[in-house]
Amino acid sequence: MLRLATGRGFSVTRVPGFNTLSIIGFVLLYAPIVILVVYSFNEGKNLAIWEGFSFRWYIEAYNNEAVQEATLRSIVLALFAATLSTIAATMAALATTRVKKFRGDNFIYMLINQPLMVPEIVTAVALLAFFALIKIQTGYTGLGYLIVAHTAFCIPFAYLPIRARLIGMDMSLEQAAADLYADNWRVFKKVTLPLLRPGIFAGFMLAFVISIDDVIITEFVKSAGQETLPTYMLGQLRRIITPEVNAISAVLLFAGTILVSGFFLLTRVTKKQHPATG
Repeated sequence: MLRLATGRGFSVTRVPGFNTLSIIGFVLLYAPIVILVVYSFNEGKNLAIWEGFSFRWYIEAYNNEAVQEATLRSIVLALFAATLSTIAATMAALATTRVKKFRGDNFIYMLINQPLMVPEIVTAVALLAFFALIKIQTGYTGLGYLIVAHTAFCIPFAYLPIRARLIGMDMSLEQAAADLYADNWRVFKKVTLPLLRPGIFAGFMLAFVISIDDVIITEFVKSAGQETLPTYMLGQLRRIITPEVNAISAVLLFAGTILVSGFFLLTRVTKKQHPATG
């Protein structure tokens, strides 16, 4: 019988075949991304034949007015959705971690995270039906529906890192502030909020990325002329596929990498400044 445990305890890295499976997994995950980035610099229109290095499709995407409009709309929508969902998630996290246990708290936790458990297509169809009734009654077809839909969908993504940060914080600091006769608002402003800031930034960043990358809910909820960058790319794939789509995808990948790296560096600095928070 093969012994998987030693005196140092069980380690998955010592399981036979672990390294091979890990390499296969990484290749399957990242090889398509590498190919996409490489072929975004292809001179020709063919996605499968390399015709020379060129920035042609980046330039065409940059000068494409439809891409510019969709990009601006996506950024505005993501900023609104991330901001509103982070505010709501922060209040929800405080309400579910800074109170005594009560009957129904698990139900509230499940309710907040419902968009994570229900297939996104179900949420999209439900929002479509709900907003259709409002559109009929009000006649309004603006961007507000997309903002509300994205905010609702992004709340659990912002909630989880904020809640995790609150649970990991040293409550003795807040208790000490209360013992010094600080009211609840002053304790939150002077103690809780500064320590919670990395969790809030993490929640905002995650909500922003989820919003700017969303296709299904946006496709169902948007009105005519409200294309976002992902839905624009989906429309292009349905008509004609050119390396312009690769170029846009590569830019999104680069921007996402920069945002995540910046947040990682920011949280490292914050942890050094507040080592007691864990």
